[in-house]
Amino acid sequence: MKAVFVEAAEQISIKDIEVPVLKEDEVLIKVAVAGICGSDIHTYKGLHPFRKPPVVIGHEVAGEVVQIGESVTNFKVGDRVTVEPQIGTGESEGIMTGNVNYSDERLAPGMGDWLGTMAEFFVSPEAQAVKLPDSVSYDQGVLVEPLAVGVHAAYKADIKSTDRVAILGAGPIGLLTLIAVKAKGVTDIVVTDVLDYSLDVAKEMGASNVINIKDNANWIQEAKLTLDKGSFDKVFITAGVPGIINDSLNLLRKGGRVVTVAMFHGQQSVDIEQLQQNEKEIVGCMTYNRPDTEEALEIIAKGELDVEKVISHKLPYQQADKGFTIVNKKQDNSVKVLVSFE
Repeated sequence: MKAVFVEAAEQISIKDIEVPVLKEDEVLIKVAVAGICGSDIHTYKGLHPFRKPPVVIGHEVAGEVVQIGESVTNFKVGDRVTVEPQIGTGESEGIMTGNVNYSDERLAPGMGDWLGTMAEFFVSPEAQAVKLPDSVSYDQGVLVEPLAVGVHAAYKADIKSTDRVAILGAGPIGLLTLIAVKAKGVTDIVVTDVLDYSLDVAKEMGASNVINIKDNANWIQEAKLTLDKGSFDKVFITAGVPGIINDSLNLLRKGGRVVTVAMFHGQQSVDIEQLQQNEKEIVGCMTYNRPDTEEALEIIAKGELDVEKVISHKLPYQQADKGFTIVNKKQDNSVKVLVSFE
């Protein structure tokens, strides 16, 4: 089968490799489409904490089951599926609490012998596969996993419909967090970014206001002025840039909550006086759990919020190198780029 490899930093290749042999509790998926995620870009740049080149890249996927292991009972050949691409292993806090994302030893595609999703075929344990309703297309199905990130962030924020929300970063995760928040009934949502075209997509997807913060020293005050009064109840950080923690605290009302969704590299400073004296909160957020995946699929299946607006490009797998380049360099008004194997 053909598979897309990150060979080394910023080096993509397509290789012929053997189709993985199924274990008894696994399903073989003929991949229709895979997504390029921000964390894949971290791998592409050699910065990911545990997914290191050379590796078959990708963890977002939708496709058709073409073979099942001997002990599989919940799936049959022909089922259309996506995958929740994480497994909690070992005796760990994740196992004890039921939160897979807390697991001390967490397995994901591109780790160990679990190959990534950017290949003609992908193997998933039965427990990680999720059936897609007939009404959900493969292009929508591949967005279930990144939308689950936004759903989990909304859960960690304890979102209420009356909340005033700021989302700092209009990349795919920021935009899908916007969808997750809107699904909770929130109407006051300000999205910030440095790219006008990303902010245009945020507006199309339902942001009440957007602000380009590039060379804008007054953007925090500008954001607050979009509200009838006061500051934001909840702030989501979906871009891990320097200084963004304190920026988010400055946006927040007393007693409000910041949720950190983005991947960060290096240290961030925190204005502890602002945090303590105003009883503000900073909450960590890591991937998702099965209820988040189920809620993400439900949001998509309802069809009331157009998640597909986040998709800017769909390229054949032979052009995966181009896809990674345009996402990494933010070329050609790229937002979410899909890689097709159909």
